[in-house]
Amino acid sequence: ETFIEREPGESANDRNDRAIRVAVRWYSQHLKTSESGPDGLKVVLLTNDQGNKQKAEENGLVVYKFEEYVKSLMANPELVDRLALSNDDKNDITSSKVLFPEHLPLSKVQAGIKNGSFLQGTFRASRDNYLEATVFVQGEGEDSTEVLIQGLQNLNRAVHQDVVAVQLLPKNQWVAPSAVVLQDDGAAKDDNVDGDEEEKLSRSLTEAARKATGKVVGIIKRNWRPFCGMLNASQIKESTRHLFTPADRCIPRIRIETRQASTLAGQRIMVAIDGWPKDSRYPNGHFVRSLGSAGEKDTEEEVLLLEHDVPHQAFSQAVLSFLPKMPWIITPEDMAQRQDLRHLTVCSVDPPGCTDIDDALHCRVLENGNLEVGVHIADVSHFIRPGNALDKEAANRGTTVYLCGKRIDMVPELLSSNLCSLRSNVERFAFSCIWEMNHKAEILKTQFTKSVINSKASLTYAEAQMRIDDANKNDDITKSLRGLNKLAKILKRKRIENGALTLSSLEVRFHMDSETHDPIDLQTKELMETNSMVEEFMLLANISVAQKIYDEFPECALLRKHPAPPPSNYDILIKAAKSKDVTIHIDSAKALADSLDVAKVDGFQYFNTLLRILATRCMMQAVYFCSGMDSDFHHYGLASPIYTHFTSPIRRYADIIVHRLLAVAIGADSTYPDLMDKHKQSALCNNLNYRHKMSQYAQRASVAFHTQLFFKTRGILNEEGFVLFVRKNAIIVLIPKFGLEGTVFFDSKDKASPNLAFDEEGPTLKVEQHTFHIFDQVKVTISLDDSNIQHQKIRMALTEPVIPGVSVSAPEAEPQPKKQKLDR
Repeated sequence: ETFIEREPGESANDRNDRAIRVAVRWYSQHLKTSESGPDGLKVVLLTNDQGNKQKAEENGLVVYKFEEYVKSLMANPELVDRLALSNDDKNDITSSKVLFPEHLPLSKVQAGIKNGSFLQGTFRASRDNYLEATVFVQGEGEDSTEVLIQGLQNLNRAVHQDVVAVQLLPKNQWVAPSAVVLQDDGAAKDDNVDGDEEEKLSRSLTEAARKATGKVVGIIKRNWRPFCGMLNASQIKESTRHLFTPADRCIPRIRIETRQASTLAGQRIMVAIDGWPKDSRYPNGHFVRSLGSAGEKDTEEEVLLLEHDVPHQAFSQAVLSFLPKMPWIITPEDMAQRQDLRHLTVCSVDPPGCTDIDDALHCRVLENGNLEVGVHIADVSHFIRPGNALDKEAANRGTTVYLCGKRIDMVPELLSSNLCSLRSNVERFAFSCIWEMNHKAEILKTQFTKSVINSKASLTYAEAQMRIDDANKNDDITKSLRGLNKLAKILKRKRIENGALTLSSLEVRFHMDSETHDPIDLQTKELMETNSMVEEFMLLANISVAQKIYDEFPECALLRKHPAPPPSNYDILIKAAKSKDVTIHIDSAKALADSLDVAKVDGFQYFNTLLRILATRCMMQAVYFCSGMDSDFHHYGLASPIYTHFTSPIRRYADIIVHRLLAVAIGADSTYPDLMDKHKQSALCNNLNYRHKMSQYAQRASVAFHTQLFFKTRGILNEEGFVLFVRKNAIIVLIPKFGLEGTVFFDSKDKASPNLAFDEEGPTLKVEQHTFHIFDQVKVTISLDDSNIQHQKIRMALTEPVIPGVSVSAPEAEPQPKKQKLDR
């Protein structure tokens, strides 16, 4: 009754519209007669297509544009805010003045990329300077480049992570990245892209510092998602137009229409971008939903997860349906397919409170006098079978995310904390890597096997260390640990001789109040010998497995590499060392490692740690890749020719794939098509690299938020710190006691700025009569600035050296609150 043929000369679109109108008419008749009551149900057609609407009206149908319909729903005024702006609305919001160049049509963009006059790349906005961005242009192997974009006109309405087309500017217009820290305060000078903003950009005079500079000429793919942030309500009374400030500093402010500004004040909300007209200083968007009050722990945690695109919804029924049925037992059939290693003295060593135990170790003396060492890893791939809903969910999540006091699991808890966790005194499935070694830690034989183990102890690093050091203890577990520790020291020495880097980053631990779960104490983590012991055997297992899967599957092994940084990355490190008359060699990882080892300055015991922290900043990101798609496998930081991840399958999906490859290689499991498809493997690696990076950012943001909570109750503290970086208008200071970094600004809006002279060669910054160098020791006050509830930040001000008119006086020491009982 509703079928219609396409008429001669009628477009497919017109035929579809007509079919919809016929269906609407049919429903109107059908429901009128079938429902009780004289009127039956009213059928409404919603369309934003003007022609379709007109024809529907002529046919006597009830028809509305979306906006008309939503605005007519008196009971739900908040729905109006969720309307995306249509093109008609966009024009009446903005001024008639054209602020940005027109974007080129896609056909021109594609032709330009083909003939080489444009470059295609990913737009990355700067966090520190809203007038600056880089476009990353992917090349073959080492040939990737970055193009610098400066100034609003050249940024031309691109948003962070968009794929854009860029045209290089003539060489005489190339500039250097700005050394100014510049935030967009977005005052009411809204739609005015004027020159005085651009003046704030620094122009570098040295030829060498200039980079390839360009302008955005077209958008190839928008990468918009709903953004979290807060509303800046308009000062104009009764106004429905407001600016929204995203939490992510890389995203521009967004103009939205809402009638509930007073309700949304002080709330974290989500907003989606609808478009960015060329005559508007900011993009236009609409309200999506509210997340709760800003500053509250639960709301901020939700924002943090959404902003870093961390999948954190509860596992669906479909996913849970693939979990093993409880109670779960090991059957005789299981035992027949595995090596029985339950008799071995296996134990695990982990941080306190760890419930997802991935790995356990053993060491024993063999009859021939050699040593047998085993690394036993949870056999997660036994429970997660390729292609089912559980597997797809784990592949999408990619990794477990550890926030302060909370964990977002990659796999459901039944597996992560129970059936796969190698807890003590229970039988568990493992994938074991067993070596026969001599006493010089040289590997004589390697064996991989699926096994059943029964761990004899779950120890913390501190407990394991105490056993090793206690001369009165001589039980099997302690003997095993001592053997492992002895071999680990030899392995570490060999690795470092080969040029492996030991770099430093200060990790902080929060002690939480057991009732409020707020941080009440904060300290940097101490590392023990046992940390290093576990690490050495995990590295060894990863290298052994990498070699095995690559030998078996040269085209589709999932490996991990760490590219060597380009020499220019080390500029800051070399300059910093030179300022203290120390020379750093960078021609190889070994040269770098050796020069870091001997870098000492008399009377400055912290110098070496600072240098290593700085060296960490020079490094490239390590990435997963598929062996058939790449030729450079080298892992720079570990100085290893081949490497992968095998030892943490409960919390990393890459390890599950590596387990599957290894199982096929030793005949313990069968293969499946996707495992042997290098293109699919490569696409999977891209997702894993993205999830891994976002989880690191989320973890850092969580530490930053908890640090703010900690300082909220502390008032103003006075602490010692060191200058890590020197900028044009600020110094960046590291406080070792808290592992905290902050910026001391020397230009302020409120009062006259002091005389500043920046020398990028040093780099040094002269403030009045005092000159700051990298690694200078300073004293600063630390306090929480919560004047901007969305971007609460740790504020630092200089107390020493004393610079008249610049430094502040140190606060009086306040009595510290008594420590409550710590939640271990």
